[in-house]
Amino acid sequence: MLQRLSLSRAARLVGAARGTLQQKIQSGELRSFDGMVSVGDLMQLFPAAQLDRDIGFERVAKIRDEAFGKRLRERLLPSQEILSQRLFEQGRELGDLRAHLQRYHAMVVELRERLRDEEEHGADGARNSAAKLGELLDRALEAVLGETEAPNELAVMDDMLRVMSAHVVVRPSRHEFFVDGADTILDAALRSGLAVNYGCSNGNCGLCKARVVSGQVQKVRPHDYVLSEAEKQQGYTLLCSHTAVGDLVIEALESAEPADIPQQQIVARIKATQALGDDLMLLHLQTPRTNRLRFLAGQNLTLTAGEASAQLPIASCPCDDRNLQFHVVRDTEDSFAQRAFGSLKTGDAVTLFGPWGDFVLRADSPRSILFIACDTGFAPIKSLLEHAMALEVSERLYLYWLATPRSGHYLANLCRSWADALDNFSYVPIAAEHGDAHEVVRRIGADHADLNAFDIYLAGPEAFIGTATTMLLERGFPKTQLSAAIL
Repeated sequence: MLQRLSLSRAARLVGAARGTLQQKIQSGELRSFDGMVSVGDLMQLFPAAQLDRDIGFERVAKIRDEAFGKRLRERLLPSQEILSQRLFEQGRELGDLRAHLQRYHAMVVELRERLRDEEEHGADGARNSAAKLGELLDRALEAVLGETEAPNELAVMDDMLRVMSAHVVVRPSRHEFFVDGADTILDAALRSGLAVNYGCSNGNCGLCKARVVSGQVQKVRPHDYVLSEAEKQQGYTLLCSHTAVGDLVIEALESAEPADIPQQQIVARIKATQALGDDLMLLHLQTPRTNRLRFLAGQNLTLTAGEASAQLPIASCPCDDRNLQFHVVRDTEDSFAQRAFGSLKTGDAVTLFGPWGDFVLRADSPRSILFIACDTGFAPIKSLLEHAMALEVSERLYLYWLATPRSGHYLANLCRSWADALDNFSYVPIAAEHGDAHEVVRRIGADHADLNAFDIYLAGPEAFIGTATTMLLERGFPKTQLSAAIL
């Protein structure tokens, strides 16, 4: 029986990015049937996948979580109730398949009996035809009953994956993600890089309300928001309080651009600080559980501590919206930087305003991405990179990082860990003593013959951005595919 998989599930099984499979479909290397691919075609294209029992995605996910600077999330099984329901659903599917096969078997047996009857009592011509058909049928049955081929390993892994996680499709965007372990649907969507609408994420505001088109959900967290009877009848549920029992299709609003994100004011606390160099600090803030920050990767926030304030790019991914990172440069003319390097300590309150800015990812673009950072321009680039990795839509990601002696490549180990973990990511560090913006653009031009096949994101000081932008446009690069953030 031909088994077909969605692109998201197929990508997870073979450890490839979803965008990579899309590219192979467009090139004709992989056949697609209404957005699905067959297990057989998948194994022909990725023959080594069947030899790797963890299919690579657990290793990649672990390194990705560590590289993002988040606490490594324990890979929990679903709750006993959810697990039993998923097993029940698979058991029911198996029962339906068994009944289906039994009906086919009865039909084949009846056909064989009729052929024997025709061989005994039919006319000469009919007897000969019946005998030939009977021999053909006997050989086919012998081949099926004598089948000793090992089960398709990808198909077995897919069955296991369906027990461990639920596949969710969002309408109308057609975005897809998986609900793993004890996650709610909202947590899983955010971790996958999707910007679904939500507010308190604690069951009080109702902003994460979505309609279940098909599939089942189960309440796993309490909520105070009350759905109307009409909403219940239409299938609405709160994504922050429910998980997916099995594969699910939902209708939910998503934020596609900065104008879709409301301005917020939140009092966060300093979770930790870490020296990234003599004059550079990682500032880790954590928002309250009931008041997380909505933002798009690459945006800025205004941070205020007492009378001191500064606008800084967020250096972390929206997929972990409670834990916010910032790269603070020591500056005697910056009151907030003076406070950060002086009196601020773990547990102190910092008020957040925002988010601001339109330096955000073109998540639906089919092109590969070139990220170009200069010094602490790596902060917003890091946010965009982590978001792109979470979405798993781009075929290739490249980072070129020009650093001056003052700051250096202060998170070089992080970038190298990405390059080690992800087959579709490349990291090129460039020291400023060996070049400038001109050298960076020349290096990129030498590495990539067709720059027009990329979206390019630039972040750094004004002089660097100006020079790099001018050189790219002079080479004929489309301005519509270029985004820049001046720090």
